[in-house]
Amino acid sequence: MIIKNLVTLVMVCSCWLFAVGQGNGYAIKGAVVDTASSIQLAKSSIVLVHAKDSMLYRFTRTDESGNFRLDDLEAGQYILFATFPEYADYVEHFTLDSATKVVDFGNLGLVLRTRLLEEVLVNRRQAITIKGDTTEYDAGSYVIQPNSKVEDLLKQLPGIQVDQDGKITAQGQTVNKVLVDGEEFFGDDPTLVTRNLRGDMVDKVQLYDKRSDQAEFTGVDDGERMKTLNIKLKEDKKKGYFGKVDAGIGSNDMYEGQAMFNRFNDKQRFSAFGTIGNTGRTGLNWQDADRFAPSGTTSFTEDGSIIITVGGGQDDIESWGGRYDGRGIPSALNGGAYYSNKWNEGRQSINGNYKIGELSVNGTSNSITQNTLPTGRINTVSDQAFDRRIFRQRGGAIVETQFDSTSTLKVTVDGTLRNGETSESSQSVGTDANGGMLNQSMRRTWNDSEGLSAYITAFWTKKLRKQGRTISLELNETINQSKSHGFLFSENSLYVDGTVDSVLLVDQLKINDARNSVFNSNITYSEPLTNTLSLVLNYRLTANNGASLRQSFNPVGANGAHAELDSLFSNDFTLNQLANQLGAMLNFRKGKSTLNFGSRVSRVRFDQTDRYADSRFERSFTNHNPQLIWQYRFSQQKSLRLSYNGNNTQPAINQIQPVRVNDDPMNIVLGNPGLKPSYTNRFNVSYNSFKVLGNQYIYFSGGFSNTHNPIVSNTHTDSVGRSTFQYANLDDQSPMNYYFYSNFSKNLKKWNLNVGAGLNTNGNVYYNLTNGELNRTQNSTYSASINIRQHIQKKYDFNMDVGPSYMLGKASLQRQQDNNGWGLNGNYSFNIYLPLKFQINSQGRYTYTAPTALFDEAFEQFIVDASVSKKFLPDETLRFGVGVNDIFNQNRGFNRSANNNFFTQNSYTTIARFLMFSLTWDFNKMGGASINN
Repeated sequence: MIIKNLVTLVMVCSCWLFAVGQGNGYAIKGAVVDTASSIQLAKSSIVLVHAKDSMLYRFTRTDESGNFRLDDLEAGQYILFATFPEYADYVEHFTLDSATKVVDFGNLGLVLRTRLLEEVLVNRRQAITIKGDTTEYDAGSYVIQPNSKVEDLLKQLPGIQVDQDGKITAQGQTVNKVLVDGEEFFGDDPTLVTRNLRGDMVDKVQLYDKRSDQAEFTGVDDGERMKTLNIKLKEDKKKGYFGKVDAGIGSNDMYEGQAMFNRFNDKQRFSAFGTIGNTGRTGLNWQDADRFAPSGTTSFTEDGSIIITVGGGQDDIESWGGRYDGRGIPSALNGGAYYSNKWNEGRQSINGNYKIGELSVNGTSNSITQNTLPTGRINTVSDQAFDRRIFRQRGGAIVETQFDSTSTLKVTVDGTLRNGETSESSQSVGTDANGGMLNQSMRRTWNDSEGLSAYITAFWTKKLRKQGRTISLELNETINQSKSHGFLFSENSLYVDGTVDSVLLVDQLKINDARNSVFNSNITYSEPLTNTLSLVLNYRLTANNGASLRQSFNPVGANGAHAELDSLFSNDFTLNQLANQLGAMLNFRKGKSTLNFGSRVSRVRFDQTDRYADSRFERSFTNHNPQLIWQYRFSQQKSLRLSYNGNNTQPAINQIQPVRVNDDPMNIVLGNPGLKPSYTNRFNVSYNSFKVLGNQYIYFSGGFSNTHNPIVSNTHTDSVGRSTFQYANLDDQSPMNYYFYSNFSKNLKKWNLNVGAGLNTNGNVYYNLTNGELNRTQNSTYSASINIRQHIQKKYDFNMDVGPSYMLGKASLQRQQDNNGWGLNGNYSFNIYLPLKFQINSQGRYTYTAPTALFDEAFEQFIVDASVSKKFLPDETLRFGVGVNDIFNQNRGFNRSANNNFFTQNSYTTIARFLMFSLTWDFNKMGGASINN
């Protein structure tokens, strides 16, 4: 069935790709609206004149919905005028040629003349403009140094922060995607854009919440959002080539190197890169790391439907997926190539990339854990050493074709091959509150794994004869395969009255093989009911098929060969799951308000068979996902958004019928077939306001959620610290989560400063059962920050962000013990530009965590990096630098966390102080000539 679905999908996609329709000639289209209220301006005048002599060419008026279209035009350069009584005229120059046959102006916003002074600054560039849901930064309003990268530009933009790893946060949310001229660049790796593309090539930076392809097509919000940055390049920077080569060598055997080449020819682009080093620049970003997630997971989509990947349970020896998070010392080798092109007058396009990489990490860690019980507490101290390696290849492509002005097809393919090895050893000691011995454990694991994942989807859209009436079809198939071969050896000593009472020994070979495929089909139809109300209907069918074989072998014979199957910790699962979903959404737009509301309901049939145990588990359930989104736009620069959605969360298969794993005999997991689904309500609000005068920006967002009939952990810990875990529903308690983020920034012209402030809080209340008693855990964090930045061209620039925080953490079982404490966080960066092309750079990060009742030791570190560099050559493209990483040698891995009645403090090895000599060459020939800054 899987192969048949996949073959059918590929054949359909291939037919569509080659069945390219003919165009309708040169044309323009768009709509005229009031910028403040978004009201459509019917009967507006649309005048088209020749740019060379201003002679009238064509004329029309907008219809009752404010829309216009002019067909059968000739190629050439034109000026468009849009006018309406009492409004300022809209004027735009454009060109119709073989590359741009149809120009869609979208919504042309007209401004009332009475509000013109309030909304527009005449003869002055606007650093920030808010267009609908998009915040647009004018790159020319921010001064950057010669050969600076996009990341240097982003650090100057209000509301955007970039950390030392290149991770971007905007308006309090992580930016998951960075586009170049609206298209992906090396897939989902933002740093390949921000740290390699030159800042002087950028015209605009656009920040927005990218909606799904379906929502973009129908215009009806489905609630799926992804914080996105779009880097728009200058027109004269779209032809030529550029790149860089840098290399560094330092003390303590540290090294790094990178090379990147980019060639742009308008709509055709090619790039290649390679990196090597052990300084932490791994090239494995947080999105790529998610691609390496091991099998055996259960997840829920935004619409509430369930996707289960059968792994039959997750052994601890498989748990590393290739993510470098600062723990240990990394060694990385990565490379890749990217190609994109548009042809046939822009109606066909391809965007593809291939990446290959290897990451090795080794180090040690120490954990201190307190397990709070009704009768006291158990303290566990553990030490771990690890050595891990992963190698992966990943390729993907997006192919789009436009059959005609009403029909398009988008095909996406993606695939990953990976293999790796991990070896870990750990020792732990558990004691009671008085220091008495309870248990002692030693464990060693080794694992060799390989995996494959593939994804293909086709998304076809069709606009029907009536405006606003559309139909779309999406088909996709996902395939995941993983294999592993490893050994587990553990020895656990249990104490009674200070002496060893018993010893639990595990010595096993583990062989695992998991395969899974998911086929999805979704058809959506939209229908305008009135000028202000439209309806979207959809039906989705999901088929999930998988198998998992997990085998554990005990040693037998004199040579200790692992040949005896341990049936208790072995299984052979198959899974068949079928889900049907119906959904209906209404979209209402009138005046300054937009309202979307509706619901989706899915019926899921779940069938899993354990062929080893000859048992079968069947379950059918229904998911409900109501949704409501309301947005009110006070003006083009000010808006308010409220949203609500609710969804069922079904018990995961490892909660209902877990596969027995014996990685840690001190922690045993049991199933609960009687679990019922929970239901979560989520409320969110956001507000933004921008004033051109003073470049003042205000943003806040908040959210609250609570869960009815929650699924919580039910743990029983015996007198020697051995725990049995199970899950249960709570009928009379409701866990909750909340967050609030705010940001304010303003230019102070008198001192040429940009100042900002933020106030943030987040927290949760959740429950668990410990030895039969209800435990209520509350965690809250409150923080404030002040930001100051200044840039004096060719002299200096600096940025400073500092603020306190306070954390609350307590459990009801041990009210006298809490994890409450103060903290202080700050960071700075500055550049000083000296004569003779010398430059001094420094950046620092300060962290302080105060002692708490649980952890009586304060944590403080101040990590300072500094360098001195000199630029050579007339265009300053060659730079030699000397720098020190962590001057005061204070970088220590540290983390504190709370989970149910467990409080944990973890410390680990990480990259320490080193001296680095580096040489960097930037080359650039864009627009046919070398570009000097």
